[in-house]
Amino acid sequence: MPETETVPLTVVDGDDTTTIEVERGANLREALLDRGFPVYGTVSKRANCGGRGLCATCTVEVDPVPDATHWHDAAAVRFGYPRLSCCLTVEEPMTVRLLHKYVWGQVLPFRSRG
Repeated sequence: MPETETVPLTVVDGDDTTTIEVERGANLREALLDRGFPVYGTVSKRANCGGRGLCATCTVEVDPVPDATHWHDAAAVRFGYPRLSCCLTVEEPMTVRLLHKYVWGQVLPFRSRG
């Protein structure tokens, strides 16, 4: 049986950076949750849409920015919002920055890290 092809996924959670191997084609939200990374805030980790791209609470920043394949994700790209991890597929190596969530899935307005 052939081995599954994996790609490196670098996860930045505050000051911590971890690189994990993820199966190519895996859903980003599932890959992060399966490894214990917090993609939700305190309330939304219990009350969310289950990865259907409806509640907008599993947002992350990704680099490089993949093409949007979901209507909600396309709106995020257009207006410069964080991406929905449930709408992203890991095809190539990428870096994911987890965002600190406030009430529900809200994040603070984007501030340049320059």
